[in-house]
Amino acid sequence: MKDGKIINDVRIRAELSTIRYILDQGAGIIIMTHLGRPKGKPVPEMSVEPVAGYLAGLLGQPVEFIPYGTEESIRAAAARVEPGQVALLENIRFWPQEEENDRDFSRFLASLGQIYINDAFGTAHRAHCSTEGIGHFLPAHPGFLMEKEITALEGAINDPRRPLVVVMGGSKVSDKIRLIENLADKADYMLFGGAMANTLLAASGVDMGSSRVETDKLDMAKEMMKLVSEKDCVLLYPQDLVVADRFAEDAQTKIVPADQVPAGWMALDIGPATVAAWQGIFQKAGTIIWNGPLGVYEMPAFSQGSFGVARSMAASGAVTVVGGGDAVAAVKQDGCGDKMSHLSTGGGASLELLEGKKLPGIEIMQ
Repeated sequence: MKDGKIINDVRIRAELSTIRYILDQGAGIIIMTHLGRPKGKPVPEMSVEPVAGYLAGLLGQPVEFIPYGTEESIRAAAARVEPGQVALLENIRFWPQEEENDRDFSRFLASLGQIYINDAFGTAHRAHCSTEGIGHFLPAHPGFLMEKEITALEGAINDPRRPLVVVMGGSKVSDKIRLIENLADKADYMLFGGAMANTLLAASGVDMGSSRVETDKLDMAKEMMKLVSEKDCVLLYPQDLVVADRFAEDAQTKIVPADQVPAGWMALDIGPATVAAWQGIFQKAGTIIWNGPLGVYEMPAFSQGSFGVARSMAASGAVTVVGGGDAVAAVKQDGCGDKMSHLSTGGGASLELLEGKKLPGIEIMQ
């Protein structure tokens, strides 16, 4: 949302099937959501009031907005919601108790209804009142979006069609050590790209020029590679790279073998030979999981690696699961979104689920 206007309604539309189903059963709904990080106080520009009007247009019926207020005022507004009606509570993070997972506030929120439906997979890794606390006081069930996310992600890692191929990108190896270690136990192939691959190549003794490298994490990277190499999993790094003389869209670029980055140049994308090699692996894959972009896809000059992988995955015939905000954005930008089996709506949540962690927003429903 920007200046009070909805600029991306993907997550709103993703909730429509759950909302409509509940309405069709004759129930009333009080929706809780959040926007931004208001740090436990009302911030006018972070109000979700515009969402109420937008949602009303999508549903074709009024959506009452319940403003920030006291427990008494909120309880009174909630009591006016009749079967078949919808209300939207103000940004739940305006209350400091929300992120504290305050038990009394959870009890209060639970008192507004009889059944708790959690459809916010993107915050399932947060133990907050609206994502976990309410479930201690009401019967808790997943919405359709939450159910779809759990089925797709857990199915991909716990019961995949084989071979299982994991494509790992992003900027930092250190952010994804647990993810790599967990998936290496399950995957048949693990393919590395993005700035993460720069660090792994540097840890292998390759001079990466001026590329982004976690120089303080090289020992960690070596240990991780040694650990993963002992698994029954084939590790592959980029064969070639798109390098530039500076970080800019109009920079001078060229394609070089991965071990021949010129001094002063930086790797900003995987090269065409890498994409072609990976495509061959995708064609025999049963399941492909992709997390993290493989280059600076926001700049056209360095987008073709991520886009090429997206197209190859879409044409593979495998079950394709894309997790993480940037990888999903790259797939959508290339127009392959509707050709993937599943695009996760949760960045941090999908990452933690793939790491094998227990998510409080999911655990409370089991």
